[in-house]
Amino acid sequence: MAYCEELTSQMRTALHRRLGDEIDRLEEKRMMGGMCFMFRGNMVGGADRTKEGERRFMFRCGKGNEAAAALPGGQVMEMGGRVMSGLYFVDADRCDDALLGRWSDVALEFARSLPAK
Repeated sequence: MAYCEELTSQMRTALHRRLGDEIDRLEEKRMMGGMCFMFRGNMVGGADRTKEGERRFMFRCGKGNEAAAALPGGQVMEMGGRVMSGLYFVDADRCDDALLGRWSDVALEFARSLPAK
């Protein structure tokens, strides 16, 4: 995985639009080769580019989240042959601003349900 400034900027913008007064609770952290966004210390998601050049967003929506499962474009994350329930990759080239916003809403809702760290 590699850092991608364009995708990071898109995700940052989508999250900022949704946070309003809570924007000061959002942090950016380099993780897993890409950029991750944390809300009150809990991961919301991130953006990266694979070695093969695939540009993607990642969202943490929680296990069994029906809202995330119903959204188009998401694929349950798999790393090293292990399924990571509750985490989704979304192909950035097929994710317009409206869909990015919908995924961001679901991930932020999940992060808000968790205690602050």
